[in-house]
Amino acid sequence: MADSEDVSVNGSADKQEAALSGKKSGRTSLLDSGEDFEMLEDVDDDLPPLEDAGGGKKKHSAAKDATNANTVVDQTPPAEQEEWLDVLGNGQLRKKVLKPGAGADSRPQRGQNVSIHLKTSLTDEMVVEEQPDLSFTLGDGDVIQALDLTVQLMEIGEKALIEAGAKYAFGALGSSTPAVPPNADLTLEVQLLSVDDAPELELMPPSERISLANRKRERGNVHYQRGDYAFAVNSYGIALQITEASFRVDISQQEEEELLDMKVKCLNNMAAAQLKLDHYEAALRSCVSVLVHQPDNVKALFRKGKVLALQGECAEAIRTLKEALKLEPSNKTIHAELSKLVKKHSEQKSAEQAMYKKMLGNPSNTGVQKHRARSSWSLSWKWLFGATAVAIGGVALSVVIAARN
Repeated sequence: MADSEDVSVNGSADKQEAALSGKKSGRTSLLDSGEDFEMLEDVDDDLPPLEDAGGGKKKHSAAKDATNANTVVDQTPPAEQEEWLDVLGNGQLRKKVLKPGAGADSRPQRGQNVSIHLKTSLTDEMVVEEQPDLSFTLGDGDVIQALDLTVQLMEIGEKALIEAGAKYAFGALGSSTPAVPPNADLTLEVQLLSVDDAPELELMPPSERISLANRKRERGNVHYQRGDYAFAVNSYGIALQITEASFRVDISQQEEEELLDMKVKCLNNMAAAQLKLDHYEAALRSCVSVLVHQPDNVKALFRKGKVLALQGECAEAIRTLKEALKLEPSNKTIHAELSKLVKKHSEQKSAEQAMYKKMLGNPSNTGVQKHRARSSWSLSWKWLFGATAVAIGGVALSVVIAARN
């Protein structure tokens, strides 16, 4: 399905590219792993429209770029040097120390919360944004890659100049907030203000955990809308870990329900992103996890049907989509997908039958031919037997006549 086919969702994901302040403990980040919408009206889901699972271009470059974080050149030059550091070795991300910090031991680690003073400029020195106290979780994908990859090389108090190619900034789409045109290189002036360990999730008040999970989910929506599906999966995964961590504080029934609702939304969104990456088994697992908690979740049923169809399980996919259609009889998206799948399944069955007939031949014609062959063989034997009998009789008669004479 194309975007126009989908039932729209009220309220799109937050478009702004501003960083999200996050707190986590012991979670795997995209910088570590590099791994591995919406169909119904749902104001709370705040997601982009569902797109055809096979129609979008896969965005693997984001995951590959993030994986390169493990090979970041961690060789910050001495403070007195004013040379540029080529962070990734490709000339697209460079860092220069303007003011030294408190020493290498003060550098932040991925998973810690950092606070920076950030001034963003275009290459013509036009300032597009200045944030005096921007907080985010390092390595969670809360900010553009240029910051995630370079702040980890900074020391507390250090001031640095960063030149970032568009690939590590806002890419081909640009940004509305801040106002950055497509394919624009950026100059970032960054000062690392503070570094703090993320609080333990188990000790966080439930309301704070719900809020944190929602921010990560919304960041995932931003990545999804930009076509950065691997980063979207990472953000949704982090949000899921926040919702699934155990509690060592009191939690009310209502808060438990809110956490479950957040978990279901993240799983649904993750399935959509995994479909975009052609990760069908992972997408199927995400859908099944949703249906364990909410068996009548139409989004999960719809996506499960799409995954099964893409895996060649047409009969099971049709049954799943029919189940979704029973819950939403007026949903045009499900109607269209089900009709397309039924037609495809019918064509496949016809093609299979034709192939079998061609391989085995026409059973009815074969039977007639065999019957005719048997009949012909029977007549031949009868004729031969009769002729033999007549011949023998003639010989016998001749013998008798000769004997009498």
